[in-house]
Amino acid sequence: MSTEATITGGAGGDAGAGAPQTADVAAVMEKWDARDVALPIVDICEAIEARDKAAELKARDDASEHAETIAKLTKTFDDACTAVANALHTFGSLVVRDKRASKEQNDSFLDMIESYFEQPDDVKMADTRPEEHYQVGPTPAYIELPRNHCSKTAKLGEDEKALSLCPPERDPKWRYFWRIGDRPDPSETAYPDLNAENVEPAAFPEWAKTMNAWGEVLLNAGKDVATLAAHGFGMEDDALASRMELGPHLLAPTATNLAKHNTVGDVLAGYHYDLNFMTVHGKSRFPGLYVWTRAGVKMPVKVPDGCLLIQAGAQLQHVTGGHVLAGFHEVVVGPRTIAALERAKAAGRSQWRVSSTMFTSLRTDEILKPIAPMFNTPEAVAKYPPIATGEHTLRELKAISLAAPRVEGAEDTPVSSLKEA
Repeated sequence: MSTEATITGGAGGDAGAGAPQTADVAAVMEKWDARDVALPIVDICEAIEARDKAAELKARDDASEHAETIAKLTKTFDDACTAVANALHTFGSLVVRDKRASKEQNDSFLDMIESYFEQPDDVKMADTRPEEHYQVGPTPAYIELPRNHCSKTAKLGEDEKALSLCPPERDPKWRYFWRIGDRPDPSETAYPDLNAENVEPAAFPEWAKTMNAWGEVLLNAGKDVATLAAHGFGMEDDALASRMELGPHLLAPTATNLAKHNTVGDVLAGYHYDLNFMTVHGKSRFPGLYVWTRAGVKMPVKVPDGCLLIQAGAQLQHVTGGHVLAGFHEVVVGPRTIAALERAKAAGRSQWRVSSTMFTSLRTDEILKPIAPMFNTPEAVAKYPPIATGEHTLRELKAISLAAPRVEGAEDTPVSSLKEA
């Protein structure tokens, strides 16, 4: 696709509804990248440590002598909780600083995943599990079909348009799902297929150790953000994190071969929201992720070293009755992606763009509904009726062609929790 060409795609259709049809795509993307906007950054380890230290001091016999320190520590925690809650409501995303998320560990993870996806396709295909809705092992390219959100993208502001095709085409990305954390016994859940055993590639003896180590870092960050968010929303601290116990959390690196998809404007992941609870991303080696705020403003994502990106998913939208909306986003090759690709080529590094992604989830048998007393207003209860998390997930998987075929190009009827306001 020429950067001077019409923003259209092969057999699929036009770029995001309402997007300029004859434009210099590189110039448009450079304009977005130059925006003086950034997601809030919250130090979650500092906040949790402040809470724990305050609790420790309160329990001492001489607690009164530490009243000033306790007050400062409590304020540090409260301020962080408020910042997380506000960011999720306003942006649907935020960046968190987490000292547990080392660059070295992220690099080890990315190195291994790049090596895996550089294998021949037939080797990778042996690891697929379509009978498990691709919820363990790899999902090949051109399997996942984003929901049709053309009516929504048509309403985006002139400077906020999606570059994704309308109607959507199947994504050229691969993905690998690896479950992290404890799961329920198959006899104790109505959704055993969403809690399947992992698939370990034969050629990578370090696979489980590397995946589990990095996955635990991302999952712990997600649980801490859930704790801070709950407190910030005025709920019990464990109101959200406790519902994540035994959830089908998925370490889900997404990989696209930039040796094939390397033209500015190439869409690697079409305009979509995440169906899970919260998504936690480590830093990718190749830029390209763009998010939309609640107000419909498009932002490039820039994650500093030592930080993680948090994105709200559909389950969080449901339990907050729409106070937090699942964040829409797309991944597109842009000038920054090409610059990073040229650096990788010069250094002899892999040309696969890998995302360091964790999809956290509530328990599959947990009933999704607006949580009392903060979010169960009559309006929210009517708009977000009760549904088992597992059933909600299966409906979403069917809608994106991972669990069942769907008619391509048809406008979607959203799951109840994602109906437009």
